[in-house]
Amino acid sequence: MSGSIVVGLDVGGTSTRAAVVTTAGERLGTGHAGGGNPTSHGAERAAAELRTALRAALAGTDPARVTAGVIGLAGAGRLLADPAGRAAFDQSWHDAGLRCPYTVHGDALIAYASGSPDPDGTVLVAGTGAIAAQVHGLRLDRVADGHGWLLGDAGSGFWLGREAVRRVLADLDRAQRPGRLGTRILTELIGHAEIAPRPRDTVDALVQAVTRRPPVELARLAPLVVDAARQDEPTAVALVAEAAGHLAENASRIRPADATGPLVLGGGLLTGDTPLATALQAELRRRWPAAPLRRAGDGAAAAAWLAARDLPGVEDPAALHALLVPPAAPVA
Repeated sequence: MSGSIVVGLDVGGTSTRAAVVTTAGERLGTGHAGGGNPTSHGAERAAAELRTALRAALAGTDPARVTAGVIGLAGAGRLLADPAGRAAFDQSWHDAGLRCPYTVHGDALIAYASGSPDPDGTVLVAGTGAIAAQVHGLRLDRVADGHGWLLGDAGSGFWLGREAVRRVLADLDRAQRPGRLGTRILTELIGHAEIAPRPRDTVDALVQAVTRRPPVELARLAPLVVDAARQDEPTAVALVAEAAGHLAENASRIRPADATGPLVLGGGLLTGDTPLATALQAELRRRWPAAPLRRAGDGAAAAAWLAARDLPGVEDPAALHALLVPPAAPVA
């Protein structure tokens, strides 16, 4: 084994991933645990998942040899501003045997670094929420949206789910039978797609089905929209096009029109072969034809690379990135 040892973590709402690597490009261990976002799950549970992932990744490695670490998570600012939450993370770090300092970065920077080693560029993330960020010197410079489901996140999974329900409600208000997407939405939320003799009764049932659950659960309807768009269902196709427009507009708020740096796409709606990813890629190519498009990849490895890149002995951070961060599938 050669080089210093570092740790990287990518902490999300549904999973926590850890990677232990060396500055010579060796992967020593990985770990996986449940969702560790303190905003979603509370600081204590999040810290427990952090500890589980760290211990798994450090199996076979002396934690005392680790010299630096990076934790990436959504709502990093909230963690840093919460003494109790930071104390819980500090304790998990210590319980895993680590004595080195660690740095906390937002998940948008981690997504960017998982797609590109370039110091300057733009990242767009669309999963449950949505955010665009300009990166300068591998630090978040300017950010657009990411305002949460109540005030923003336009083009996100939540947005797609909410808008799909709103289209169904509009159809019912007009006493029109919803199309194929609307039928699936009704079945998912109220258990059937039958319209009551008085359509307002179905409206009331649908509204109640949505409002008695946490608002963020509307995001689970996004796959229905995506699947329907693949089948050219008109309402779904229109929603996907509108979502792509919102996401591209978010990027335009913070990215100069003549920028040529990379555009990295992150989040479940943009990293796979989805109609939204395809529509957004076309819009981004129209606005920034000279910019390379890249997909986000292994966030834990990217966090580890961020921890390693400025350490003594790392002379070529881009070359180290190529060794540590497996390239995601290229954007066609």
